[in-house]
Amino acid sequence: MIRKRSVSLHGHRTSLSLEDAFFSEIHDIAGERGVSLAALLSEIDDTRAPDVNLSSAVRLFVLDHLKARSQP
Repeated sequence: MIRKRSVSLHGHRTSLSLEDAFFSEIHDIAGERGVSLAALLSEIDDTRAPDVNLSSAVRLFVLDHLKARSQP
Protein backbone atom coordinates (compact mmCIF):
# COMPACT_ATOMS: atom_id res chain seq x y z
CA MET A 1 0.00 0.00 0.00
CA ILE A 2 1.34 3.42 -0.93
CA ARG A 3 0.96 6.15 1.68
CA LYS A 4 1.55 9.84 1.30
CA ARG A 5 3.85 11.15 4.03
CA SER A 6 4.66 14.73 4.91
CA VAL A 7 8.23 15.62 5.86
CA SER A 8 10.18 18.78 6.49
CA LEU A 9 13.32 19.19 4.35
CA HIS A 10 15.53 22.24 4.66
CA GLY A 11 12.82 24.05 6.59
CA HIS A 12 9.98 23.49 4.14
CA ARG A 13 7.24 20.89 4.10
CA THR A 14 6.99 18.45 1.24
CA SER A 15 5.40 15.08 0.74
CA LEU A 16 6.39 11.78 -0.73
CA SER A 17 4.42 8.67 -1.55
CA LEU A 18 6.04 5.41 -0.49
CA GLU A 19 5.01 1.85 0.11
CA ASP A 20 5.23 0.84 3.77
CA ALA A 21 8.16 -1.50 3.05
CA PHE A 22 10.26 1.31 1.54
CA PHE A 23 9.39 3.70 4.35
CA SER A 24 10.32 1.11 6.96
CA GLU A 25 13.62 0.40 5.21
CA ILE A 26 14.59 4.07 4.83
CA HIS A 27 13.78 4.58 8.51
CA ASP A 28 16.05 1.64 9.41
CA ILE A 29 18.87 2.97 7.20
CA ALA A 30 18.68 6.33 8.97
CA GLY A 31 18.97 4.50 12.29
CA GLU A 32 21.97 2.49 11.07
CA ARG A 33 23.68 5.73 10.04
CA GLY A 34 22.81 7.46 13.29
CA VAL A 35 20.96 10.30 11.56
CA SER A 36 17.39 11.46 11.65
CA LEU A 37 14.99 10.41 8.94
CA ALA A 38 14.70 14.06 7.86
CA ALA A 39 18.50 14.34 7.53
CA LEU A 40 18.70 11.23 5.35
CA LEU A 41 15.78 12.35 3.20
CA SER A 42 17.43 15.77 2.82
CA GLU A 43 20.64 14.07 1.67
CA ILE A 44 18.69 12.05 -0.90
CA ASP A 45 16.82 15.17 -2.01
CA ASP A 46 20.08 17.11 -2.43
CA THR A 47 21.71 14.43 -4.58
CA ARG A 48 18.82 13.33 -6.78
CA ALA A 49 18.72 14.19 -10.45
CA PRO A 50 16.40 17.10 -11.30
CA ASP A 51 14.13 14.85 -13.36
CA VAL A 52 13.65 12.27 -10.57
CA ASN A 53 10.96 12.89 -7.99
CA LEU A 54 11.73 12.43 -4.31
CA SER A 55 9.65 9.26 -3.92
CA SER A 56 11.49 7.55 -6.78
CA ALA A 57 14.84 8.78 -5.47
CA VAL A 58 14.11 7.21 -2.07
CA ARG A 59 13.15 3.90 -3.67
CA LEU A 60 16.36 3.89 -5.74
CA PHE A 61 18.43 4.78 -2.67
CA VAL A 62 16.92 1.89 -0.71
CA LEU A 63 17.49 -0.50 -3.62
CA ASP A 64 21.13 0.59 -3.96
CA HIS A 65 21.64 0.25 -0.21
CA LEU A 66 20.21 -3.27 -0.12
CA LYS A 67 22.23 -4.33 -3.16
CA ALA A 68 25.45 -2.97 -1.62
CA ARG A 69 24.72 -4.73 1.66
CA SER A 70 24.27 -8.06 -0.11
CA GLN A 71 27.62 -7.80 -1.91
CA PRO A 72 30.40 -9.93 -0.36
